[in-house]
Amino acid sequence: MKTWEHPGGKLRELGADLLTDAELLSILISTGTKGKSAEDIAKEIIDRFGSFKGMANQPLERFLEFKGLGDVKIIRIAAAFEIARRIAKEVLKEYNKE
Repeated sequence: MKTWEHPGGKLRELGADLLTDAELLSILISTGTKGKSAEDIAKEIIDRFGSFKGMANQPLERFLEFKGLGDVKIIRIAAAFEIARRIAKEVLKEYNKE
């Protein structure tokens, strides 16, 4: 079995639940910049906002403050949060029916 260094490979090998928040976010970010990996950028974001919950309600413009994040990466992150919101909404709706 191959041992992965990249978070995407670790997710495939070990499962998403064993990755850190920064590793999961770095998968969405995909690539870094010269001298800064996607995981380094993800760690900066998590450190600034404290958690995914802290990130979730930020205006998209706040993410432009991070070197290495452009429109495509920010849109990818925003889409992931919207998917999570919709899942949570469905779960709550189902829970309230019971």
